[in-house]
Amino acid sequence: MPRPIPPLRRHLGRTVLGLSLATGLLAAPPAAPSARAEALRIAIGGSVISFDPHFYNAAPNSSASAHVFERLIQRDAQGAMQPGLALSWKPVSETVWEIKLRPGVTWHDGVPFTADDVVFTLARVPEVPNSPGSFAAFVRGIRKVEAVDPLTLRIETPGPYPMLPSDLASLFIVSRHAGEGAATEDYSSGKAAIGTGPYRFGLYRANDRAEFTRYDGWWGAKDPAWAQPWEAVSYRFIASDGSRTAALLSGDVDVIDQVPSADLPRLRRDPKVRIAETQGQRVMYINFDRSRRAEVPFVTDNDGKPLPRNPFDDVRVRRALSISINREALAERVMEGTASATGQWLPPGSFGYEPSITVPKPDPEGARRRLREAGYPQGFRLTLHSPNDRYPGDARTAQAVAQMWTRIGVQTQVEALPWAGFAPRSAKQDFAARLAGWGSTSGDASSLLVGIIGTYDREKGTGASNAVRYSNPALDTLRDRALGTLDDGQREALLREAVRMATDDTAFVPLFLLINSWATRADLRYEPRRDEGTYAMQVHRAN
Repeated sequence: MPRPIPPLRRHLGRTVLGLSLATGLLAAPPAAPSARAEALRIAIGGSVISFDPHFYNAAPNSSASAHVFERLIQRDAQGAMQPGLALSWKPVSETVWEIKLRPGVTWHDGVPFTADDVVFTLARVPEVPNSPGSFAAFVRGIRKVEAVDPLTLRIETPGPYPMLPSDLASLFIVSRHAGEGAATEDYSSGKAAIGTGPYRFGLYRANDRAEFTRYDGWWGAKDPAWAQPWEAVSYRFIASDGSRTAALLSGDVDVIDQVPSADLPRLRRDPKVRIAETQGQRVMYINFDRSRRAEVPFVTDNDGKPLPRNPFDDVRVRRALSISINREALAERVMEGTASATGQWLPPGSFGYEPSITVPKPDPEGARRRLREAGYPQGFRLTLHSPNDRYPGDARTAQAVAQMWTRIGVQTQVEALPWAGFAPRSAKQDFAARLAGWGSTSGDASSLLVGIIGTYDREKGTGASNAVRYSNPALDTLRDRALGTLDDGQREALLREAVRMATDDTAFVPLFLLINSWATRADLRYEPRRDEGTYAMQVHRAN
């Protein structure tokens, strides 16, 4: 659960009525909560498909779960790691970390939180069945977990592993006494949804909302800077951009995320509305099926007959499709300036960002030449699948890309689906080409190398979100060298090399990085987060 950071450690974007831009400056502390209890109403654009905090590694699921459950290590709005349920973490040898837990923490049913709950959690994470996007990658570096005493853990790794704290910052802790034997459905019903966070589970209704009530026994409530003024939180899922904006303007909700780009100019001028924005860490990308060597669904020749081999196995085809895309046009026209074009998956300044990789210039003629060289002089037919309610501008982006591909001879149609239908089909390799997004909450290049383009291996925990089954053993080896390197400079050099290797192989096609935005009532302010999380805990009164 991302909680407010003590005032001297909080980084906040500049916020004014109608506009907020991330500047990296230290912010003033939040206004002290008044004695008046109040309900907060939030509407998010994404769909929460489960309340099991280990079922699906997707931002909407994690944002909702963060009100009830907490992590050992939290991240602030800029991604810096801060104490959560763990007060400290340190290596005691090259392969062993010691973690000291926060004393006096209780679960919402009054049972004390202990190291045994962490042991249970870390064992549960990779075993959650039917996950469309597992959290298993975040425990892949753990060989053994030992509860030394109720407030001390020792975690053994197979070798030097400096990324362990970052991995732990991605995992919610659940209780053994409520979670042992519980299924995903038991969390969604509330039966097992007993956390340590500032809010208790009230209800979860798919495609509608979640409800929370304040937990006054929360360990952070004793600090005035962290205490929650909201007695209750209504957390609604409103996929329609227009409906989300209308709900804010009508007073039906107090906060919305994923502010529609078409509405931003009007909302900035509205004195009743406050906008908060910051550069995000989510890259929107396209990748191609690599799970089949022969016929691929939704790919045919121009007469509608299946192709005898997978065209995406040829790097020339992948490069042709990549360089046919005008990324600047997508960012400026389709996304209306709410995204920045990119040729890689992190913004400048991030750990592992490779400066030599620039935004590819559109080259339709070069794309046609590569298709001819690959044996497709007349192109082929293709369906691009996309969600239509998960990311800002997702279906519009897919339509624009389809037009660009059609111009080089790859006749492309788009099938845009609600996220609840898109996600499980994508996880089963139902699509030939898919548009999706990945948020690197770790703030470095490694999470995508493990989760999206790492070879799928359930036992190793790699490729958990690699729905297309791309595999490059040389890239896996380079990534693992980086993750086992203790020296920061050497590790970043290896990550940059991995970014170059992935780019050379067109492992996937990055399009643009989203700029995260929220809109609130003018008397509220939201601390904009690089990880795009939407939390009641980050909403403060402006006066």
